[in-house]
Amino acid sequence: MVEILVPLGAFGMIVAIVYILARRKERLTLIQHGADASTLKMDKESNGALKFGLLLIGIAVGILLGNIISETTYMQEEVAYFSMTFICGGISLLIYYFISKQQAKKEEQIKKQ
Repeated sequence: MVEILVPLGAFGMIVAIVYILARRKERLTLIQHGADASTLKMDKESNGALKFGLLLIGIAVGILLGNIISETTYMQEEVAYFSMTFICGGISLLIYYFISKQQAKKEEQIKKQ
């Protein structure tokens, strides 16, 4: 399991660094053109927390289900863990999508009134 976590952690760090640098460049470009960096729509902080919270819960549930499947069936351990982690993580992101869509509809209705 450690052989898998180290490359995944390294890949995650690379993605995070690229994301941070891209956001920094975007903000600097806005400031350079005279715009305020607060005009960036940042996926609303509370919704970002909701997204990552749901994703981490989905991954944890996927790992638990992968363990159950690998112990009770003849499926290989790696296949069980990866498939359940990705399926449950994807389901959690779909749940986030529908929740954020509902919130956007409610905000539109409030603005119309």
